[in-house]
Amino acid sequence: MRGLIPDSFIDELLARVDIVDVIERRVPLKKAGREWTACCPFHNERSPSFYVSPAKQFFHCFGCGVHGSAIKFLMDYDRLEFPDAVEELAQTVGLTVPREGGREAAPREDKTDLYALLDAAAGWYEGELPRSGDAQAYCKKRGLDAETIRRFRLGWAPAGYDGVIKALGNTPRRMELLNEAGMVASSERGSKYDRFRERLMFPILDRRGRVIAFGGRVLSSEQSPKYLNSPETPLFHKGRELFALWQVKQANQSLARIVVVEGYMDVIALHQAGLPIAVATLGTATTPEHTEVLFRAAPDVVFCFDGDRAGRAAAWKALESALPRLRDGRQAYFLFLPDGEDPDSLVRKEGKDGFEKRIREAMPLSDYFFNELSHDVDMASLDGRARLAERARPLIGKLPDGAFRDLMAQELEKRSGARAMLQADPAAHRAVQRPTAVQRSLVRSAISLLLAQPGLADQVEKPYRFLRLDKPGVELLAELLDLARARPGINPAMLVEHFAERPEYPSLQKLMAATVVGEAEAQAAEFFDALQRMEDQAVTQRRDALTAKSREGALDSAEKAELRELLAARVRPPVASA
Repeated sequence: MRGLIPDSFIDELLARVDIVDVIERRVPLKKAGREWTACCPFHNERSPSFYVSPAKQFFHCFGCGVHGSAIKFLMDYDRLEFPDAVEELAQTVGLTVPREGGREAAPREDKTDLYALLDAAAGWYEGELPRSGDAQAYCKKRGLDAETIRRFRLGWAPAGYDGVIKALGNTPRRMELLNEAGMVASSERGSKYDRFRERLMFPILDRRGRVIAFGGRVLSSEQSPKYLNSPETPLFHKGRELFALWQVKQANQSLARIVVVEGYMDVIALHQAGLPIAVATLGTATTPEHTEVLFRAAPDVVFCFDGDRAGRAAAWKALESALPRLRDGRQAYFLFLPDGEDPDSLVRKEGKDGFEKRIREAMPLSDYFFNELSHDVDMASLDGRARLAERARPLIGKLPDGAFRDLMAQELEKRSGARAMLQADPAAHRAVQRPTAVQRSLVRSAISLLLAQPGLADQVEKPYRFLRLDKPGVELLAELLDLARARPGINPAMLVEHFAERPEYPSLQKLMAATVVGEAEAQAAEFFDALQRMEDQAVTQRRDALTAKSREGALDSAEKAELRELLAARVRPPVASA
């Protein structure tokens, strides 16, 4: 939903951002004439069918049909709601998103109060940390310096059942927010109490650095559970979030590799040691959503696990989640630690260089894949090799179409002697042809040409004589002309974005995505010719209507005069040829 963000701000934002820059930060683009192209990030394909037009400030995939402005790309690619996509883009160009009617009038979906409350909770926990001798001693024991504590906003939830409630729940509305944010729990009798007590607190941040949840760790191994996370809330979904991803992005302008470890303290230890490339899942196995977020952050993902049975089980789940997302250019690796060690202990013993060496020597996914599937198989026997092929085929079939999938199939054939016989996705192999022209009605043609060059509207005089034509789309064309005339310099994406919450939006996007043939001058000539033909059709339509009515003898004097004028103009003198 747009909420209460003014249309004028959307115009300014889309005028400031360059869609090529926005998309290229997430998807590698190649120049192709006047446009940029890539393999579509929204479906698997061999040949590029995803095009980005700097002139239109618009993207379109001729394979799966997805298209839109820079805002729409962020909504689809980063899975953001409209206001969040606008906020994300605004930050990149230094703009502050205004709200019509003031912030108090913002819709509930904005969740501003919830974010503010969670930030206040993080601040309260931070303030409690210096007051706890036990917490201070624990941080010292784990080697945490003051800068690391500040960077990760570590805090302390003191003993007692109502510390947060007393500090932040001083009105019914704030108690409601505490409950919505998962900061309080309810007893069997219905009374509220603090969810986190006597725990070192780790704020969990979203991709924009806002607090959305917490993880709490007990200081003693005798207490249970060791880690407690916030429950699912409107802001927090543990299967999609990663601890410390915000800190990783702040520390790295460009990121070639990201490392996934199992614990909060492991992440923090690596960051403090000079390896700010570590994140952790939040008390859950690696999900497909996690892997997509990880590969968007860096092309190489290293999954780091303990070498015991539990660690290998977690690694296999990570592999299964990663397979469908291993498009060409993405790589996954697996790093198994020695018994009794974790990243925290290892980086203390070996230092940054030693742990970096382990990362560089991590096992490629392909090696781990075949080693794991064949470890209990007798590869010297036909039955054993057949079992390997049977296990591997459906998993390799999950890989996106591309070079890596082909090579994995070849490796399976080499190891087992059996052809991969993968079930190919017909859509992935379908040749995608860019249309050179689209057959459309006269009105739709005029709209497409106007969307290609909104500046043409300045040359169309009012009143619009084509408005007399009774055909679908005429009123929409007039509205587009009015918008373009009222906003000089408006680009095509800005023009279409004005219709984002209207039924015409999908049709306008499709028309803008369609190829408009010819140079700018030829397009302009075709546009004005279309308007003239629409006017001619309007005259013919009116003349035929009056003629039919005259046969019934129902014309008044004004209509009779109009019909005589129309009939007189019916035969035009021929245009002299040069």
